[in-house]
Order: sequence, then C-alpha cells, then structure tokens
Amino acid sequence: MTKTDLVNVIFDKVGLPKTEIQKIVEIVFETMKEALIEKEQIKISGFGVFTVKQKGPRIGRNPKTMQTVEIKPRKVVTFKASEQLKSMIQK
Repeated sequence: MTKTDLVNVIFDKVGLPKTEIQKIVEIVFETMKEALIEKEQIKISGFGVFTVKQKGPRIGRNPKTMQTVEIKPRKVVTFKASEQLKSMIQK
C-alpha cells in the first residue's frame, strides 16, 4: 500500500477532500520521522511500537568475493507488532 492508496481509503471512509487528507497523512508521517530522529519511541495502540536501536560494528562477508568487511555501527528502525495485530494477522 502506498501513501496514495492510504489517502484513497481514507477518502472512501471519511469523505474529506483528498487534498486535505493528503496534507494530514504527510503531517502524520513527518511527525513520526521527527520523533524517530529524536530517538523517541512511537506507540500506536492496537498496532505496535516503532523504536530506533543502535547496532554495533561487526564483521560481514561479501558473498560474491568471500572477502571480509567491517560493517560500521549504525542506527536502525525496528517495529514490534502488538499482540492484537498479531492475532488479527493469524486469523
């Protein structure tokens, strides 16, 4: 699903003008990005939790050349689905 698909679904359910819905969706995603940049946790009840985690350096291997390479430390965004979402997916 793309942002455009999301806007269309909201339009079908709510009926607000698509331009307004698009602005709201953009604001929501921008707010989420800013929170993650500030290393804040985003908890959405019934959906899950987004967090930023620090990964340490490690040694990796190029599968093509089999040469070892150091992978530098980096930050990654992780998502943990809520139990409610997990159970809905299992149905």
